[in-house]
Amino acid sequence: MKFLKRKTVSTENKSAVKVQGTEKTLSPVGVKNKKNTKAGDIPLLVCVFLMACFGCLMIYSASSYTAEVQYGDSLYFVKKQLLGVGLGTAAMIGTCFLPYRKLMKFRYPAIIIAAVLLCLVFVPVIGITNYGATRWIGFGGFTIQPSEIAKYAFALFAAAYFAKNHEKVKTIKGILPVLGVGIGFCVLIIIEPNMSITMCVGLLMLSLVFLSGTNLKTFLFMLIPFAVAIPVLIILEPYRLQRLSAFIDPWASPKDEGYQLIQSLYALGNGGLFGTGLFKSTQKYRFLPFAESDFILSIMGEELGFLGLAIFFLLCGFIVYRGFKIARRCKNRFGYLLAMGFTLVYGIQVIVNALVVSGTIPPTGLPLPLISSGNTSLIITMASMGVLYNISRSD
Repeated sequence: MKFLKRKTVSTENKSAVKVQGTEKTLSPVGVKNKKNTKAGDIPLLVCVFLMACFGCLMIYSASSYTAEVQYGDSLYFVKKQLLGVGLGTAAMIGTCFLPYRKLMKFRYPAIIIAAVLLCLVFVPVIGITNYGATRWIGFGGFTIQPSEIAKYAFALFAAAYFAKNHEKVKTIKGILPVLGVGIGFCVLIIIEPNMSITMCVGLLMLSLVFLSGTNLKTFLFMLIPFAVAIPVLIILEPYRLQRLSAFIDPWASPKDEGYQLIQSLYALGNGGLFGTGLFKSTQKYRFLPFAESDFILSIMGEELGFLGLAIFFLLCGFIVYRGFKIARRCKNRFGYLLAMGFTLVYGIQVIVNALVVSGTIPPTGLPLPLISSGNTSLIITMASMGVLYNISRSD
């Protein structure tokens, strides 16, 4: 890749030097560097904001009945999501103008904060348990899902480490710090338990190691234990074996482990080519659990049909494409890896969610980025897109 291409500079008191994979311009006292005035990737921001607004619409459609029954307010989930959109938009605007190179200084604080938050999940009173899983922490009336923060903290750390140590990535010893942090996060997340986010962090770790420029031998040496760990983790927990059995034949337990997948397939099948129409889902009437969060894609398929989902995935693909394009054009190793990492977090999660609701892989809880109900995922995803924009206007 040619993002380390040496620039040509004039002899008028300016010189360019390389420092561990990044370029810095040195100027004498009294001479100011010219600022980059690129507009940046505006279409990316517009698409992200519109997707977040569309998510509010779908959350209302998917949750209005349940919210009315449980809370006496059909707008209960939508109000919370609108707050998230507001905070997420503010975070996205803020990161748009925060020079991304400064984020390198926060690589260690980011993983420390993420690790502490992941540990707080297991502290009584602070940790919140729902449906047998302890994945959230609560402060007053606010809840946070630390695993959503951990994904981006890991991407930041890995990008910074590989940028500063790019000459070491061809050996196992050279990539051990990244593997150590990634595996540590995976262990803390899997014992919540949260298999889906663990898979996302694991896939992100593999992707970033590959993109760092390591050789095939080192990559395969790391890949084999990862592949072996997946069936082992499934066997160790009886509920995962039950979900695997339900995935293979959900109709064998239609009122138990297979229930959610069956209802999801009913929703997608009912949608057909053109859908039943917005707000006209039948599965949202408490037939499909978590219709406003992990399985909101099923409601979208029912109401908007195959064509509606096709357009939605095209927009998701557009976001991923713009992220990869920003990374490819970046002349800075840290910016390249950071853009790839943040884009992969979004892309991997969309793909895994789609595979779950369609019954392609065993069911597991995972929000659909920018769409599902849940402010932690929404805010940090929008903030990460602001970082992508800043990279696009800085290089």
